[in-house]
Amino acid sequence: MQKAKQADFTVFDASAWRVGIVVAMFNRDITNQLLQSALARAKAYTIPDAQIEVIKVAGAVEIPLVLQNLAKSNKYDVLLAIGCVVEGETAHFDYVCKFVTDGVLAVQLKHNMPIGFGVLACRNIAQAKERAKLGGEHLDAVMHQVKVIKQI
Repeated sequence: MQKAKQADFTVFDASAWRVGIVVAMFNRDITNQLLQSALARAKAYTIPDAQIEVIKVAGAVEIPLVLQNLAKSNKYDVLLAIGCVVEGETAHFDYVCKFVTDGVLAVQLKHNMPIGFGVLACRNIAQAKERAKLGGEHLDAVMHQVKVIKQI
């Protein structure tokens, strides 16, 4: 397996920022680990628990609509999508991945709102388990995207 190079992100004080996290409960063993990793990383950015809202949805397809409502509320600096889609024996995997990817992108562009994409698309559960600890890295990516946008 090819190992991806991880970016070197420096944490910063984001104690005034509000974070919304939408977590799919399908494959919840994986998504709960992704969520815990993201929440641990949020502490490094000094974001108080009271400024983090976690909303659980059934599966990955449900993520974009909830993100859209969070973005429309104008209450959040950062949004993060967390999910896990594992390929099965049918084309359902392809449709779910397309729906969630296109949906999250559409919300970002429509609302000019950075959204961290922590939705795993894996060939099997073993791949998902290997990547389950990467929620913090997904949060890092969007935190730095927001920081750049706030500086523009």
